[in-house]
Amino acid sequence: MVLLLLAVAGHSVEAKKPARQDSKVKNIIYMIGDGMGLCHVSLLQIEAGYKPTAFDRADNTALIKTYSANNRVTDSAAAGTALATGYKTNNGTIGQLPDGTPVESIMAKARDNYATGLVVTCYLQHATPAAFYAHAEDRGDSDKISRDFMESGVDVAFGGGRKVFEKAYKDSGEDYEKLLEERGYEVIYDEDDMDDVHSGRVVGLFADSNLPELKKGRGDYLARATEKALEVLTANVKADKKDGFVMMVEGSQIDYRSHANDLDGILAEMRDFEKAIKVAMDYADTHKGTLVVICADHETSGMSIPSNKTDFTLPESGINYDFSTSSHTGIMVPVYLYGAGADRINGIMENTELSQKLQQLIGVADK
Repeated sequence: MVLLLLAVAGHSVEAKKPARQDSKVKNIIYMIGDGMGLCHVSLLQIEAGYKPTAFDRADNTALIKTYSANNRVTDSAAAGTALATGYKTNNGTIGQLPDGTPVESIMAKARDNYATGLVVTCYLQHATPAAFYAHAEDRGDSDKISRDFMESGVDVAFGGGRKVFEKAYKDSGEDYEKLLEERGYEVIYDEDDMDDVHSGRVVGLFADSNLPELKKGRGDYLARATEKALEVLTANVKADKKDGFVMMVEGSQIDYRSHANDLDGILAEMRDFEKAIKVAMDYADTHKGTLVVICADHETSGMSIPSNKTDFTLPESGINYDFSTSSHTGIMVPVYLYGAGADRINGIMENTELSQKLQQLIGVADK
């Protein structure tokens, strides 16, 4: 990477050239920290001693509004639909408008000319990932969502959901694994089996439902799965002569720990998500035309970071981490952009606008 020399206070220091700012976006790595607000990112920075984090590598930032079509405070289904499709809907609804009209996600629109992938720490039928391939009036209709996944054509999907798939096909007596294999998927159940996959279609189901919490042994799954999905999608783009790829990566359990007001758990999940972000940014540094978009669907917990004292003449006042709710909030959430096209998404936007701008960048937006 080219290095620039800057003179600061009489000293020469090296500064890395920003990530590739190529005019054409070929690959989008859409990273969603479920429940992640600005205070969550601030927590990560503070507890790192203000050492640079992956978030600090961003070339550009923006803010998005999160309200849904019928509520000032969104849930993940409506917010995921907005981020995936560019349309607002009611809370609890996935991939369709309040009147039931289905709307297609950026991933569905792109699949003819782009490889597609999902990497999550929840089950694959959960609200946010489902918004990228399914249409359901009720986010709890996991049977419908499982069947929609079967027809989605997604190239790579890593997460949990074995029992959810089994339930969807139990009444009909069909074997979901056989159905996936008939559609060209390799189905794996052990994370170590990712090492043997290098191209083609693959579904990794690494838990019955959600993957374990970090403190219960999830390890470095999210960063590893992100790196593997990027490898497979890159190979598929070359082999199938695709224009590029669209991949969504979710730090799903930031939200879970935030609902629990579990400060240590939130910090662990944020650190885990940051590792995956670093993988994505490093990929963008070496693969021309890659845009990394990091955002949230909403904020959870109403976390704040107040000073412990009001006397700011002291050298250190101390801080506390407070929570105002165990639910979601209505505040705007940040967007961090890195790589190709990062300079073209700016300002304060609706969450739908972010999706629309991304669709425009790869030429799949509604006309």
